[in-house]
Amino acid sequence: EPCGFEATYQELASAVKEEYPDIEIESRLGGTGAFEIEINGQLVFSKLENGGFKHDPCPLSPQLIEAIRRARNGEPLEKITNSRPPCVIL
Repeated sequence: EPCGFEATYQELASAVKEEYPDIEIESRLGGTGAFEIEINGQLVFSKLENGGFKHDPCPLSPQLIEAIRRARNGEPLEKITNSRPPCVIL
C-alpha cells in the first residue's frame, strides 16, 4: 500500500462504480499523504488542502457521486471541502 490509502481508494471506487458502472477510474501514485480526486482533469478534492477526510464511513462518496452527476450534466464543478482534520495525540 504505497500511499497508505489503498483501502480508501478501493472503497470509494466501488461506491462510484456501483452508481456509474460505465465510468473510468484511474489511480496514480502521489506524494506522501496525498489523496486527490479529479473529474475530467479538474481537481475536486485534495486531502492535503483540506487537512483530512470527512466523517463518512466511505469518505467523500456522497459528495463525489454528486460531483460526477454534475459533470455528466455539464454543470460546473465545485471543490469538496468538508473534511475532518487527521487525529492528533498529544
